[in-house]
Amino acid sequence: MTDLLAAAHTIVVKVGSSLLVDAKTGRLRRDWLKSLSADIVKLKSEGKDVLLVSSGAIALGRHALKLKSGALKLEESQAAAAAGQVRLAEAYADVLARDGIVAAQILLTLDDTEERRRYLNARATLKTLLELGGVPVINENDTVATAEIRFGDNDRLAARVASMMEADRLILLSDVDGLYSADPTHDAEARHIDEVRTITPEIEAMAGGSVSGVGRGGMTSKLMAAKIATAAGCEVVIAKGTAQSPIAALRAGSRVTRFRASTTPAAARKRWIAGVLKPQGTLIIDEGAVKALAAGKSLLPAGIRQVDGRFERGDAVVVRDGDGREIARGLAAYGAGDAERIAGKRSLEIEAILGYRGRDEMIHRDDLALTGLTER
Repeated sequence: MTDLLAAAHTIVVKVGSSLLVDAKTGRLRRDWLKSLSADIVKLKSEGKDVLLVSSGAIALGRHALKLKSGALKLEESQAAAAAGQVRLAEAYADVLARDGIVAAQILLTLDDTEERRRYLNARATLKTLLELGGVPVINENDTVATAEIRFGDNDRLAARVASMMEADRLILLSDVDGLYSADPTHDAEARHIDEVRTITPEIEAMAGGSVSGVGRGGMTSKLMAAKIATAAGCEVVIAKGTAQSPIAALRAGSRVTRFRASTTPAAARKRWIAGVLKPQGTLIIDEGAVKALAAGKSLLPAGIRQVDGRFERGDAVVVRDGDGREIARGLAAYGAGDAERIAGKRSLEIEAILGYRGRDEMIHRDDLALTGLTER
């Protein structure tokens, strides 16, 4: 048996509503949540970072507000989310605290992953929480999201988070143990698919609707999530999570569907920076900075000789040498105005010049792709 998480460093776990909330009573499955917490403790003891993307707020709020069964109006869903999110966050905080883990609530909307500045802020917050040993518990901000802008389900939200955080694994815990050639509840001949290397139209045709009736997502949304995550270099696992200790069961060899990624998270990010984003400005650097970039280092303000263009923090910029040759492309840690003020200065001087403590680098090496050099 192969432990699918053995080599992973950053893991995103998506928890479906049907796992957290009992469909008959509308109450939290607390014992199950305690077993999940034990799984997380084990992962963290191995030095792995874990982020949770959890559904369940609307289901919990619906019960608390005594809303009728069946489809809810948008405003009713938002009210249920507001009431349920308090209970959901409290449950995670309480259960994880018993195992010595600090839970942190993060609510996101689609705009938070699309708008550059908000994306960077969310990413920085999540990274800091992980560095401090916390476990972010992420949900869509249903109280403000509308039908036009919402992710639609937390499978795709989890995939966006996995991409944002350069995760190596995305685990989609659900009430099914993976992808089948047809809906197994209606077709006795349905065949379980153990591994998918490429999501083809034939694979997409195998997807059906939601089974539980508690959540919004189904196999179609899971395939969409797998497309997003694998393109970002993150391997995806769809696993049945209804039993106790679902991650331990997965690691022990329970039946799952594994979606392979064709690249690594770091390589996918570099490719995105190098070829997808439209540069908004240019940084001219000296020879010492060119050598530093070739050696795999970050671009520091001291090596910048000229700043051209109008760009904001997080925008893509082109890096050129003194002769105008393109050296690299990257995401600027400062807007053009601040970049001009600290160009040529040592990192220790940044706070005194700008009046606030920013990053030491103009472009961190993780946010930089060499386009005119070969890294040594």
